[in-house]
Amino acid sequence: MTYKISNRFYIKEQVLLIFSTLLGLHTAAQNDGYTRPPVTDKWAEYQNQVKKDADKKMVELKSLIPGICYDLRYASLNNFMKRQMYPLNTQQTYLRAPAAKALRNVQEDLNEKGYGLKIFDAYRPFAVTVKFWELVKDERYVANPSKGSGHNRGIAVDLTIINTKTGKELNMGTGFDNFTDTAHHTFTGLPEEILQNRELLKSTMEKYGFKAYESEWWHYSFPDPAKFEILDIDFKKLKKVL
Repeated sequence: MTYKISNRFYIKEQVLLIFSTLLGLHTAAQNDGYTRPPVTDKWAEYQNQVKKDADKKMVELKSLIPGICYDLRYASLNNFMKRQMYPLNTQQTYLRAPAAKALRNVQEDLNEKGYGLKIFDAYRPFAVTVKFWELVKDERYVANPSKGSGHNRGIAVDLTIINTKTGKELNMGTGFDNFTDTAHHTFTGLPEEILQNRELLKSTMEKYGFKAYESEWWHYSFPDPAKFEILDIDFKKLKKVL
């Protein structure tokens, strides 16, 4: 039976916020049960890393990939947390240079078939991962900040396929951020058309070097995560270098 997990998290969030406010425990400095890993949060430090290795440059996807579409869910209330996690009306999203270039190849490949990509999320500042963890604390649904994530490193992307003529998303069987077994790549109890749509996304992403995440049909990562630092550089600073 499908459970509306977003409602459960929303209720949990409100209870946590109320009690933490009353008890005076909700502070920015609180580590909340995780060990902070090394994080690049200084602009000068990030620039120095890019000077040493051009692959570490963060690239805004629309600046590189013609026709790519955005539906940046965490800049709105339309997400499983039911709260805005990014600055309101965020209109940019980023990946490291090699991942962005590979995604451009995916877009070009799909364009030949009359399709294109829609991005739900890509780079995620580390501070946002901490916010997720403070509210959920369940590694089935959010990354543990102790480890960082592919999103924090700028090599993970959440996305789907659209028909370029109509702008409509292909039917993938579930929406984005669905936490049921139905979202798993190994789930086959779906109409053949949906399975083919998922396979089109997976095979095209893997053709250009991305790796699928088994329990989320929309989530893909570029290899060699250890090569890329965990970043906590906000979108405004990254926007300055467009």
